[in-house]
Amino acid sequence: MKIKNYASLISVVTVTIVAATVEFLFHLPHISQSIITIAGTIIALTMFIDMIKTLRSGKFGVDLLAITAVIATLAVSEYWAALIVLLMLTGGDALEDYAANKANSELQTLLDNSPQTAHLIKDESLEDIEVDAVAVNDELLVKPGEIVPVDGVVLSSSVTIDESSLTGESLPVHKQVNDTIMSGSLNQDSSFKMIARKTAKDSQYQNIIQLVKEAEEHPAPFVRMADRYAVPFTIVAYLIAGIAWYLSKDPVRFAEVLVVASPCPLILAAPIALVSGMSLSSRNGIIVKSGTTIEQLAKAKSMAFDKTGTITQGQLTVETTYAVPGYTTEKVLTLAASAEQQSSHILARSLVKSASVIMPVEDVKEVTAQGIEAKINGDLIKAGKASFVTDVRISTIDQTAVYVSINNEYIGYVAFKDTLRPEAKAVMNGLHQSGIHNLLMISGDKLAIANQIATEVGIDHVYAEKLPEEKIQIVQQLPSEKKPVVMVGDGVNDAPSLATADVGIAMGVHGATAASESADAVILKDDLSLVVTARRIAEHTMQVARNAVLIGIIVCIILMLIASTGVIPAIIGALFQEVVDTVTILWALRARNY
Repeated sequence: MKIKNYASLISVVTVTIVAATVEFLFHLPHISQSIITIAGTIIALTMFIDMIKTLRSGKFGVDLLAITAVIATLAVSEYWAALIVLLMLTGGDALEDYAANKANSELQTLLDNSPQTAHLIKDESLEDIEVDAVAVNDELLVKPGEIVPVDGVVLSSSVTIDESSLTGESLPVHKQVNDTIMSGSLNQDSSFKMIARKTAKDSQYQNIIQLVKEAEEHPAPFVRMADRYAVPFTIVAYLIAGIAWYLSKDPVRFAEVLVVASPCPLILAAPIALVSGMSLSSRNGIIVKSGTTIEQLAKAKSMAFDKTGTITQGQLTVETTYAVPGYTTEKVLTLAASAEQQSSHILARSLVKSASVIMPVEDVKEVTAQGIEAKINGDLIKAGKASFVTDVRISTIDQTAVYVSINNEYIGYVAFKDTLRPEAKAVMNGLHQSGIHNLLMISGDKLAIANQIATEVGIDHVYAEKLPEEKIQIVQQLPSEKKPVVMVGDGVNDAPSLATADVGIAMGVHGATAASESADAVILKDDLSLVVTARRIAEHTMQVARNAVLIGIIVCIILMLIASTGVIPAIIGALFQEVVDTVTILWALRARNY
């Protein structure tokens, strides 16, 4: 709860107690009226100053009605009604802060679990160090019940961890040797060893914490939604109040109308609903940095995707193996996998995983960006680029491949493909059903491959062989009727287009820091279907917010029309307004659940 709002509420409550004691216990109504009038005038003046600041910033605030209602009720000696209005306003602000804090509780758990120390294994001994002191390739020990301090690779045979604070997945996850593990994961099992692959500041958990801090320090301009209704609502309220005063010739009627015209439904509904939507997103493994992101995502008409690592899994698998006459495909695959078995390259992992036999090797030498050479049963085996494995010019294929030679004699190749995410087609169908009919794929890959992927999953338009700066141009040049546009990507090369789009969504599970920092939302789980979830949560949130605002406005207008006849005393009208505020807030909180 903000200190200012808390202090204002305490002040008004104190004035209420003192004024009630003076009037009803000591029977001094004039002194009670003076106390309320002085306090109310001071608070109204403070609100007026804040309203002037709002107007200078180019926005139309909705506090004008509240200020007028307080001044009008004080002017016609309806001081208890004025006090109820003040209680409503300060209590509403305090309730808004409470609801925001409650809605952000899931995000706060990330900050509370931030790892501070790590157990470094050095010279067969254990040393506790600050997590910021962990270096890449340090060997660490993680004890049961501890948070994994940095991103790394598991060395133990079997590990059970809890990734719920990162991905929203409540089930435990089992890790094997060489499996990657994210900082922020909770070790549920016995102690295990790991190798650090990133420093603390570059690890996934610190990246998420930074996103949470940004979301808290730069809240959405929630008032924008209220401002769209503020001007017409204020005009209607003054018209009804003015006509009632004119027809009745009684200034009290003006105050009675404005008391029930308090703008709290406008002030509270949108912020509470949007913060609740951000909370709901975080529980589903999606960090949303601002409420504006939710608004734009709900209105989106186009969605663009990167290919590799976004629509595809970004993990190359063996597709085909070719052998020259005199050799078998099994022999080619075995030799390639055996030579590559000690390499950390992504192709090496795929080769080792695909081969049924791995042979012992000697004199392994890796040539950066070229390939690997090793001795197997006395023969020199080379695996890598065509120009690396042999001096003889050979035919190459138009896809990723590892070429193999024995004693510089070319014997074949192993070709790879990037497999589709199993959920990709369902995601595109879900987005079409949600009203996004302009799905684009913007890729740096070759046109033939991009077209094939697009056809399989249901993409509407394909842009292939594009550099990062060209991706930006495609996003920028979309016609206005196809905006807002959402961009989904995972790599560093996607960062510029994520920042350019109306909404940038990063697939951040693998710690693509640059992409995550430039994005408006980050998906923490390796699941593209969360893009559809984010869209549906956004639509749900905005529907709840709009309904809450409209319910408040409609009820207020009805009460204003009734109050204009004089049948609702000012103090009763103020109490009715409290009911309207409560209904509006409770409705807005529905956005927390979907």
